[in-house]
Amino acid sequence: MARSTQGPGRQTSTRTGEDWGGRTVDAETFEGVEFVDCDLSEVVTAGATFIDCAFRGVQLNASAHTDTAFTNCTFARSTFFDTTFTRCKLVGSVFDDCTFDLLRVEGGNWSFVEMPRADLTSAVLRGARFREADLTGARCAGATLRDLDLSGALLHRADLTGTDLRGSDLSALDPLSATLTGAIIDAGQALTVADALGLDVRAD
Repeated sequence: MARSTQGPGRQTSTRTGEDWGGRTVDAETFEGVEFVDCDLSEVVTAGATFIDCAFRGVQLNASAHTDTAFTNCTFARSTFFDTTFTRCKLVGSVFDDCTFDLLRVEGGNWSFVEMPRADLTSAVLRGARFREADLTGARCAGATLRDLDLSGALLHRADLTGTDLRGSDLSALDPLSATLTGAIIDAGQALTVADALGLDVRAD
């Protein structure tokens, strides 16, 4: 069901309770649409664009998104079980009280996203930009966060216990404000962490 609205945020229309049933969304554009309690499970998008949209109580389980943009979108109480994003753009999007079990991200631009306290323990994120992303208090124990651009990212109180961080930019990480026990890093990152701790690393 779709209707016009002048509700909160920048949404100008609302779709409530829709079931897209594995629909394929190819190069379609949605702007200012609010999706409420919709089932978008197993949806496949390719080159689609969502601008200033809101997803509230939406299921995106087992959905797959390739070269799709979710720009300045809001996701609230939504589920991303076994969801895959490949080369997608989510710049400026906000995630509130969402679940990310088995989330997979391959490339793309997630700069300026807000994911505070997100549970990413089973997520695999590779080769994406997360510049100035808000990951405050994120739970990433055992997750794979490889080759990510985390420059300027907020990682205060993040749990990175046993997290595979190899190849990621850790220049914004304060080792004293995050939990790093057992985290997997490479030699270059070790120098970055040592420098952040004020250590004097010498070859001999």
